[in-house]
Amino acid sequence: MITITETVEELVRYSPLLEEGISKNIINYSSLARLIKPEVEEKVFKSIKTGAIIMALKRLSKRKYSKEKDVRAIFKQNPDMIVRSNLMEYTLVNSDTLIDKHRHFFEKIHKNHKYFLIITQGVFETAIILSQDLKPLVEQNFKEEKIISIEENLSAITIQLPTINVTTPGLYGYILKALGWEGINVIEVASTYTEFTIILKEVDVDRAFSVLKKTVSHR
Repeated sequence: MITITETVEELVRYSPLLEEGISKNIINYSSLARLIKPEVEEKVFKSIKTGAIIMALKRLSKRKYSKEKDVRAIFKQNPDMIVRSNLMEYTLVNSDTLIDKHRHFFEKIHKNHKYFLIITQGVFETAIILSQDLKPLVEQNFKEEKIISIEENLSAITIQLPTINVTTPGLYGYILKALGWEGINVIEVASTYTEFTIILKEVDVDRAFSVLKKTVSHR
């Protein structure tokens, strides 16, 4: 049977506003406990006291604060951020010939050191994000492949992170939550060992850069 603590945590997890307020310790636990009490009782199949919910919220707050503190510690060195504009994205259906097409494409562009390129192969489709000036080459190289979509006028923001980022839970969520809070849409994300790249529309890049700068700056 699900416990009160598990129920409270589930309710908070699916409400970004509550999660943010609890992590920053700005929520009135008594008021929140009274508000969610009927839903908690429905899920645990019994009548419970408001105090039990308050205790569950306080325990959750300590865990949330501790996790956010670990994430923010990564940004002590104020990581560099690199912006690249004039990008586009092709999404293609995976096929038996697509890998060979990738190889031919690399052979044609490998001498151009200024290009931007991300290729992500999923189970059923592959996304190619690249500099827009490579568009004619892409259309020629992949003309026999089935294209699902084309997104133009994109930009990328790459955040350089320390190696500890790979063992820190919630880091990417912390970054993306800041953008979501400001209503900034993310088209794609990609990462390497010490880089996290966010792809968005060019019209959003200035505002996104400002938000991310505040998010990753050590305070």
